[in-house]
Amino acid sequence: MSISLRYAARSDIGLGSKNRNEDSAYAGPDLLVLADGMGGHAAGDMASSTVVGELLSLDGESYGTDEALRRLATAVHNANSRLRAEMDADPEMEGMGTTLIAFLRSGNMLALANIGDSRAYLVRDGVFTQVTKDHSFVQTLLDEGRITPEEAEHHPQRSLVTRVLTGREDDEPDLSLREAKPGDRLLLCCDGLSDYVAHSTIEQIVTAEGTPGEIADALIAIALKAATRDNVTVIVADVMDGDEDAGDPTSPQIVGAAAAHDVSHDAAGDHAPSSPAAKAAALSRAANSPAPAEDDELGEDAAPLLAEEGGPRRFTWLKRGLIVVLVLAVLAVVGIFGYAATQRQYYLAEHNGKVTVYQGISQNLGPIRLHSVNTVSDIWVADLPSYDRNKVASKSMTAGDRDAAIGIVENLRADMVACQAQIADGSSC
Repeated sequence: MSISLRYAARSDIGLGSKNRNEDSAYAGPDLLVLADGMGGHAAGDMASSTVVGELLSLDGESYGTDEALRRLATAVHNANSRLRAEMDADPEMEGMGTTLIAFLRSGNMLALANIGDSRAYLVRDGVFTQVTKDHSFVQTLLDEGRITPEEAEHHPQRSLVTRVLTGREDDEPDLSLREAKPGDRLLLCCDGLSDYVAHSTIEQIVTAEGTPGEIADALIAIALKAATRDNVTVIVADVMDGDEDAGDPTSPQIVGAAAAHDVSHDAAGDHAPSSPAAKAAALSRAANSPAPAEDDELGEDAAPLLAEEGGPRRFTWLKRGLIVVLVLAVLAVVGIFGYAATQRQYYLAEHNGKVTVYQGISQNLGPIRLHSVNTVSDIWVADLPSYDRNKVASKSMTAGDRDAAIGIVENLRADMVACQAQIADGSSC
């Protein structure tokens, strides 16, 4: 059965301190792409728009299922290589990176590439499920059973990603194939939505009746109502029977940094826009470009005049310097408070053969250790019942403060004594 997509892409700068949109998204007949750039001063907007621009050529082509997945993987690899090339050419961009979610249609199948903590959701037969897995620190805690999904929604380190596209050779996305059925609805979103709006609220909106454009508008509105401090970008796509009229829009849509940087123009060359992607970017610029202010009539001719006077130019550099200092100060404060949050947690593990209380979390952030030995007990791990030994080895016994952690140690001591008594009576434990 052949399918088609009816889609809508929306993006907003959000209510935070960012003065530009670092998200990029593209929605077309055969391709859906969303990228959340990061790097701040190191050009997160360039990272996301560069990656989206590299994938645009996939749209409008006909691929077999296996070929679609290979083409998508190759395009992501090429996009990552281009990030490296741009950082090599301009050292000020060093450190930029981006998440990526991309769906490429092949018949009734969708090839999926995912890296980072942007998400894809699926509504099928009224059931709302997340089809991607976050590459994040909080997801690691979830996988280890150390926090619950409810705790993950409000975890202070939920924005800490462990894998994104950064131009390194080992930046590999998750790749998979999924069958698409008429009636399915797809949602692609960045963490500007998922970090600020509850899962249940997103589900309620996405499973409601409405066109993709209406649903996308509602999601942006609820994110702003939730006071999202980040850029927020979504793509909503309904899967239609290929024989049905997909309805508007019939043209691709580009939003966010990709529209501002005209990635379709870069992909198509210096000729007039002839591809659907190029036309979409041209329409986006026409719709979103503000009317020139009266002062803009000076244009580029004004720059030499201001430079000759010196004062305005020096003031501009001073202002930029103050902004950089302020941003670094904010990052330092966030880092301090984030580290402090980890140090309010405790867990049990083995140290030199004995049950030990550790302060912090059992992870490292690069060279930074997020845990340290707090209290070494006199209980040998080897003397514990096998169930308790496994719990200590998995580091899954956690506590919110030191007293609670010591209480767990005493419970282990009681289990050990009971086990030794059973062994003395000739039983096993």
